[in-house]
Amino acid sequence: MTTVNGQRPTGKTAAVHGQVRDLVAEMMRDPAGRTSPSPYETARLVSLAPWLVGHRDRVRYLLDTQRPDGGWGPPGGYGLVPTLSATEALLTVLRSNPPADMARLAHAVDRALVALTGLVSGTGPLPDTPALDLIVPALADRIDQHLHHPAVRPPAVLERWQRSTPLGLPPGVTRQRLTAVRHLVVTGAPIPDKLLHALEVVADLAPAAGGVTPNTSGTVGASPAATAAWLGKPDRLGGKEAVAYLEGTVGRYGGPVPCAAPITVFERAWVITILARAGINLTASPGLVDSLTADLGAAGTPTGPGLPTDADTTAVTLAALGRLGIPVSTDCLWPYETPEGFATWPGEDGFSTTTNAHVLDALGQRLAEQPGAQPRHRTAVRRLVAALLDRQELQGSWADRWHASNYYATACCVQALAEFGDPSTVAKPLTRAVDWTLAAQRTDGGWGTWTATAEETAYALHILLASDTRAPKVIDAVRRGHAYLCRHNGTTGPALWHDKDLYQPTRIVRATVLAAQHHAGRLLTSLSECA
Repeated sequence: MTTVNGQRPTGKTAAVHGQVRDLVAEMMRDPAGRTSPSPYETARLVSLAPWLVGHRDRVRYLLDTQRPDGGWGPPGGYGLVPTLSATEALLTVLRSNPPADMARLAHAVDRALVALTGLVSGTGPLPDTPALDLIVPALADRIDQHLHHPAVRPPAVLERWQRSTPLGLPPGVTRQRLTAVRHLVVTGAPIPDKLLHALEVVADLAPAAGGVTPNTSGTVGASPAATAAWLGKPDRLGGKEAVAYLEGTVGRYGGPVPCAAPITVFERAWVITILARAGINLTASPGLVDSLTADLGAAGTPTGPGLPTDADTTAVTLAALGRLGIPVSTDCLWPYETPEGFATWPGEDGFSTTTNAHVLDALGQRLAEQPGAQPRHRTAVRRLVAALLDRQELQGSWADRWHASNYYATACCVQALAEFGDPSTVAKPLTRAVDWTLAAQRTDGGWGTWTATAEETAYALHILLASDTRAPKVIDAVRRGHAYLCRHNGTTGPALWHDKDLYQPTRIVRATVLAAQHHAGRLLTSLSECA
């Protein structure tokens, strides 16, 4: 059962709440969570586990998702990692097990190599996606081995590439960190948990990596590719659970696979927080609460089994539990505190605005519930507000390392600052964010980085609705944005979230859109009734 501020929804809001009920029920039936398939991860399975059920489906998926220009993935630098991975995988197929339609495969590889030549020589900045500095040199080296190594003669249809220069690396990318990781594995030193998610970058060494074992669900680093790299072969001693994990993931997605699975806590914490923040009250069922608290310890909670704990998932989980009326200590956030704010994980190289916005949500919510909380909470909230304001861009938006769209980062920051910041301090920055959002609205009423999307339009509405501004231009923008969402309800849109390549957490995105429809619909209805 879902309600709106304790009241049963009626009229147009009832349809949204019916979709919310269906979404929550679907989420509870699927403990693994759901994200979009990954061209990068799927290609790694093509290369590393041709024995795994669904191999032909994965090859077909790569061929079917190749862009007209020969690459994979989104435009610009975001296409580098998936294009490298898909190219290497299709070269492996050409060498080892040529299919009946070899001409199509060879043509795809030829076009991919043309696209890669342009991507590698590009001068634009590369996105800050996880493990990019490991993945790019590892795959570039593999492709060069396919094409240029004397012992590995390419198929005749690709002989012209054998006479070309090696692929090389994009500006700013080196082999330094990959070399260090390879040395770590060779010497048998412990591998940090966060590196396990990309263990496939040392696929030739992974089966012998000391101290690496699948967890109880059979996954290494919550990654199909990392798990396949650790296995090496399907009959590995002690690998039964890992094979079962891979087969189960393939079965759920019909061949291709996502970058991360399972993502139980991540999905449920984000969905609950997004819906509750919009005024949709949800029942704290035992199964939901148990899933959010199962791995919650002194260092917080991970996104899912096989991944390290992090401040981002921990903060959203604490906020979700708080909004469900389940009080939980926030002390597990203190290990992530730094002079700049809060790190996503200890030793993080960089600063995440959305992680800090989510920590502000969790600590601010605790202060709102317990005004007499320890002074450390109040001090941290003031520091977080200042840190976020310092990182607002001149035009009024925020950017972040976990999402390709500034609308996501801006929505996270605006909502946290509007709810937990000192109004006299945050009023002008929030106005700048609203002005930036108004200026970016497209003629069709939507918002988007590359093109208008339902996801980014929902973020834009959350930005506008979080402010106290009810100026005519804001109301008009909300009305047009709401109409856009009503026209595009149910459309998936592009993957925008950062992992090894871009992905879409489909239920989180659906919750974001439904929450925006609900919140905007209530505002517009109230204005209509007052007119």
